[in-house]
Amino acid sequence: MIKIKYFKEITFVYAIFISLFHFYINVFGGISDLWFNSAHFALLASLGFLTYEAIRNDNEHKEEVSLANIIFAVLSLVTFFYMAFFEESLYAEANGEMRVSDIIVASMTIGLAIEMVRKSTGYIIPAIITFCIAYLLFLGQYFEGVFAFGGMTPERFLYRMFYTSEGMFGSIATISSTYVFMFILFAAFLLKSGAGDFIVDLAKGVTSKYTGGTGHVAVFSSALMGTISGSAVANTVSTGSITIPMMKKSGFKPTFAAAVETAASTGGQIMPPIMGAGAFIMAQMTHIPFVTIISVSVLPAILYFASISFYIHIHAKEHNIKGEAENVDIKAILREGAHFLIPLVTLVGLLIYGFSPTYSAGISIVAIIVASYLTKTKRMGLKQILEALALGAQNMVVTGVLLVAVGIIVGVINITGVGITFSQLIIEWSNNSLLVALILVALASLILGMGLPVTASYVVLSVLCAPALVGLMLSPEMAALVNAGIEMPEVAMYLLAAHLIIFWLSQDSNLTPPVCLAAFAAAAIAKTPPMKTGFMSWKVGKGMYIVPLLFAFTPLVTGTLFEKLEVFVFGLFGILAFAIAMEGFWDKKTNIVERVIFAFASLMLLSPDTMIGYETVFEIVQNNHIIGIILFILAMLYHKITYKVQKKELHATAT
Repeated sequence: MIKIKYFKEITFVYAIFISLFHFYINVFGGISDLWFNSAHFALLASLGFLTYEAIRNDNEHKEEVSLANIIFAVLSLVTFFYMAFFEESLYAEANGEMRVSDIIVASMTIGLAIEMVRKSTGYIIPAIITFCIAYLLFLGQYFEGVFAFGGMTPERFLYRMFYTSEGMFGSIATISSTYVFMFILFAAFLLKSGAGDFIVDLAKGVTSKYTGGTGHVAVFSSALMGTISGSAVANTVSTGSITIPMMKKSGFKPTFAAAVETAASTGGQIMPPIMGAGAFIMAQMTHIPFVTIISVSVLPAILYFASISFYIHIHAKEHNIKGEAENVDIKAILREGAHFLIPLVTLVGLLIYGFSPTYSAGISIVAIIVASYLTKTKRMGLKQILEALALGAQNMVVTGVLLVAVGIIVGVINITGVGITFSQLIIEWSNNSLLVALILVALASLILGMGLPVTASYVVLSVLCAPALVGLMLSPEMAALVNAGIEMPEVAMYLLAAHLIIFWLSQDSNLTPPVCLAAFAAAAIAKTPPMKTGFMSWKVGKGMYIVPLLFAFTPLVTGTLFEKLEVFVFGLFGILAFAIAMEGFWDKKTNIVERVIFAFASLMLLSPDTMIGYETVFEIVQNNHIIGIILFILAMLYHKITYKVQKKELHATAT
């Protein structure tokens, strides 16, 4: 290890430079995508090699770095300089003249990306990348049937991975260097301006007085934090350190408290307007405007957070956990933090007006600084601005390098045609059943989620599975028109629905055992068994599986505004009925008949008429929903009546 004087200060200034470089290029432009993406990788990888081990080891050896990491950091920068000064190789290769230096630098860059990903995420992703490269170069020759591939020369592979938009510095890297970086920087500025404290205070003021109030604080604060955070684990740690002890103190069992925080923090990834890195990738892959994606995601996100709140309410009633008696002055909280709404309104307004997400994020960052001067206690001075710039780059290291490396996997999938093959297999295995296909995608998502972060899992699954889901969701008539080459605007919404299904299912790796990082983080705070917390998180977060079914089988994404609202309203009652059936409690324990009726009511409320093969006879509301709401009301009335009778009998016995 080499001790470097002022190492922390040097890396701090370097991180600031990286953020300023990205901010300037994204707002004002100036270089090609290929150059920008290679610079994006070179800067983040070099910062990662210098700092990641020190950060991972917390306060140990903060001013020490190994010689190997210094060499790797320098070689990472060589990647960009070679791209900038020797780009004529792009044209020389066309004549079969790829130079030895081109081969060396391209190979070195792939190796550096794999090594940085190994340092930050472990061995799973590097193993997958290595397998993909081997499959493309020679292993494909040994496969039989649909997965056979004749192979490719190493020179051609390196050229396509390094110099073209098919590989490392292609579309996925562009998303990382533009949308993702700018919004993570935006989140860093919000956090440094004190928005996190305001969110928790506001959540406590709005929800703490209700039954199970501290649990609702966790849901509300995580939903709001999700608008500025790009990580479920970061969301869990930041809000959970406050809400989990609060829930435990008010009477919630530690495991349930940790599960609520896990499920709520995972939901932060599907909460507009930011929705994590996946939403930006979705916009790029589907060519659907980002503002359209966030607008159709509002109602589904509310459904998900409502599902968690229902579990909290039932659990609190069962264990007699009341809300807090003290009154919180919400007006005072809003007066102190209302200025945080200005950058969010600015962001959404610019997106709706038609500005690009990167430009909108850049202006919104400036809005954060300006708005902070509307308060006397949370003004952002030079120190806070510099810290936010450094934090943005530091938070981007793992995500940025990971997305560049995943570009290799996506490139191999596209070059070999595995994506098309896999989609055809899903259709064949599912026997043209959309429900079976969804189960297959969910299983694939869970398996991939054991080794891949959420964003990488979504990218890989969307390339492999989205075409199959779209094909199964389209009606036979619409599919025939599409196959005939006729462009239809409606198809874009079905494509969006398919990607949203995959995006939501990709989140399950945060809360579903055996590998559920957000649940493990919450368990560490609550001091509960990690795996037990994971199973409880999976139970509380069931909405992460229910809502994608609505994407597939109802017009929640593809329909008119009225159709979306109709599905949403009845969906709320359906999810409540599902929670009651699962927990077996409302005002009292439910008997088996009540649970069956609530379960059947839930099925009717969450399903379309086509599920049982008849058409809607009501012009406004679907038949299933009418049946479901009637069953729900009857079950609830019966439950209330029997509860009152039981209460009177207990009172008479006591007296």
